[in-house]
Amino acid sequence: MPTETNKPTLFGLKNTNRDFSKEDDWGKNVFNTAFPTSLSCYMHHLGIPPVYLALNKSLELEHSKISVKEVFRCDPDASDIFYSFESLYVPYERLVVNSLPRIDIVIRTISSDGLTGDCQRGLEIKLTALPDNSTAGFDQAEYGPELVVRPDTIVYLALSIATNYIGSRKKLGELIHPATKRIRGWNNPSEISKKFKYIIEAINNVLSDSQSKQEPFMLQSIWKTKGKTLELEKQCLDTFVWSDYGFTKLFTSNGRNIHSNGRINRQMRTCVWLVKMLNDFVTEGKIDHTRTIRNINFGSQTDKAFASSGRVTKNLLKCDELLSPRLKKFELKNIILNGGERMLSPERRFDAAILSNLSLFE
Repeated sequence: MPTETNKPTLFGLKNTNRDFSKEDDWGKNVFNTAFPTSLSCYMHHLGIPPVYLALNKSLELEHSKISVKEVFRCDPDASDIFYSFESLYVPYERLVVNSLPRIDIVIRTISSDGLTGDCQRGLEIKLTALPDNSTAGFDQAEYGPELVVRPDTIVYLALSIATNYIGSRKKLGELIHPATKRIRGWNNPSEISKKFKYIIEAINNVLSDSQSKQEPFMLQSIWKTKGKTLELEKQCLDTFVWSDYGFTKLFTSNGRNIHSNGRINRQMRTCVWLVKMLNDFVTEGKIDHTRTIRNINFGSQTDKAFASSGRVTKNLLKCDELLSPRLKKFELKNIILNGGERMLSPERRFDAAILSNLSLFE
């Protein structure tokens, strides 16, 4: 039986709602969020800031660096930090109808009585392979990771934007008016395809108006292999952070292509979801995300919002850190601790890559 000092764990995750001495807490849905969080803590320990993807005043995506302390809105080294995975970001509860969906991680403080205290930050998290299938045949400079986005992420995006207008809902209504004054059938593909440019205009109005208020929103860690093999590149690990406003580039840029047959693709649908939820906030003071996602589907399943292949993301993420991630594969043994690598499941690609490189842990 492992003791507290030698039980399997991940770097930096001392206080958490996961028990990494148990195999279940190394499962896919846990590890895919826990590992990027731990990697970020480790990068903070080494003084390596993640790459920050945010919009400038011209609504262009710019790369800069951001400290993990700023991303988490607290010091990862502090003893009073609690990492709560798959939890509710409580400050948003008053802004939704019915129940708030869970977000990948809520970073909290621990109060003096030992209970979890104030929420510091809620983040979506992605652990992505580089390259993905669509770019594995390209030169390394053209590698990109696939990003699959769930509907709850768009709910949190809408809430993050709405928070900037809690005291100025009327102004928000004016910003999205180009779309809301014209659209009557939000689930009518023919109407949406004809008026989609006004939806993009509404989104851009909001982004431009409150660009200075954007905040860290999604933590994306990458792991790089030699093509499609399980052999990790020597330089294989790094982390990118998308701001809430920068994140919109994933679906607004790729949502402009309106098919002649009036079909609405998933990126376009995501744009509609966002504007509709913001309009609900303007008119009702709350967002009924369940109704929006259920009723506005355009004939597609709503199990995911959209997916962006590496062919799309490479153009947004392209930088020195994507070409040559800053952490070497040998650092894995400093992130996955006390035999945790043996708790992984080899049917998953990253897990299998780690298990194929167990010599790194010797």
